Amino acid sequence: MPTPAQPFKIGTRGSPLALWQAHEVRRSLMAAFSLPLEAFEIVVIKVTGDLVQDRALKEIGGKGLFTREIEEALVAGSIDIAVHSMKDMPVLQPSGLLLDCYLPRADVRDGFVSHVAQGIADLPQGAVVGSSSLRRRAQLAHRRPDLHLVEFRGNVQTRMRKLEDGVAQATFLAMAGLTRLEMAHVARPIEVADMLPAVAQGAIGVERRGDDPRAKAMLTAIHHQPTGVQLAAERAFLAHLDGSCETPIAGLAVLEGDQLWLRGEILRPDGSQVIKGEVRGPQADAAALGTGLAADLLAQAGEGFFG
Repeated sequence: MPTPAQPFKIGTRGSPLALWQAHEVRRSLMAAFSLPLEAFEIVVIKVTGDLVQDRALKEIGGKGLFTREIEEALVAGSIDIAVHSMKDMPVLQPSGLLLDCYLPRADVRDGFVSHVAQGIADLPQGAVVGSSSLRRRAQLAHRRPDLHLVEFRGNVQTRMRKLEDGVAQATFLAMAGLTRLEMAHVARPIEVADMLPAVAQGAIGVERRGDDPRAKAMLTAIHHQPTGVQLAAERAFLAHLDGSCETPIAGLAVLEGDQLWLRGEILRPDGSQVIKGEVRGPQADAAALGTGLAADLLAQAGEGFFG
């Protein structure tokens, strides 16, 4: 077990939300193994996605920009585990790394944040809405093609500041992150029937080296199996669609007894067309259900849908 002299090193981004997530993983491990705070060290790693704020993610490399440097530190052995927001995670991982530990999932919904409107339908004609998410932008353009969409990157605090400065009249933030930062009051939750969330939204994942038995044993003790089942379906859905920051994709798995209900949608980037579907089946078939739903949506879309 880790000791204050040889602490277990937890790698993370440096934003307030990322640090909250790393602290939550530490708290869970402390409780599971009756370890003191000093047996852990939070290691903040600067990632390209946080350093470059003036360009869209698709222009500088996509989702991997929030994980690459942290995974490099994990492979090198300078940290023992890495904590991630799962909606930021690419579906493929570097050789030798495994992602098989998830904390209990939080609120999956998007939150609407605005000082001029109560909801999307209340926004003035031609209002400026800020978002860096292609999914949210496409969903919004499909629903309100009159709105003017602008790039809106940064952590929660940065985006709230941009809203205060009048860069946009509204934006969207994940309710899970706002709740974790005790800021849920600033947003109005949007039900998933109105805006299907990003794959894995609200989930925290912990990555480890495949050849580290200590990390495996420790993470097994805090893994939340129901969240693992949900994400098995959603990430298989995303993987078959070759999902990236350049592809507007939404998906959500819900557990119903021993069954799993998966909803998914793909959109043209300009919001001009959306294709939706859903499937139900045994939880044991979670990944197969995700792959099957993706194949069905792709068949409906035909070639060139995302072009």
